[in-house]
Amino acid sequence: MTISTHVLDTERGCPAAGVRVELYRGRVLVGSGETDAEGRIRDLGEGGPGTYRIVFFPPSPFFRRVELEVELDDGHYHIPLLVSSYACATYRGS
Repeated sequence: MTISTHVLDTERGCPAAGVRVELYRGRVLVGSGETDAEGRIRDLGEGGPGTYRIVFFPPSPFFRRVELEVELDDGHYHIPLLVSSYACATYRGS
């Protein structure tokens, strides 16, 4: 199982570069990084099937962090975050 992510600043209409993202399995940090100029982290982490938490620290005056808990099987998962000053959304990407 592998995970990638993408952070888009929907308020400004551009990728969000330099956003810290952390990946946990239980309480153990299993991956981390900062988004590149395209707002992407192509290889955030890998592991076996199970429950993971992905934590974003977006550039927002309101959200200090956005945390998702996801149940993953084998395969590749792309988990994007769309963020603006006062709203955010996510979905299972491809």
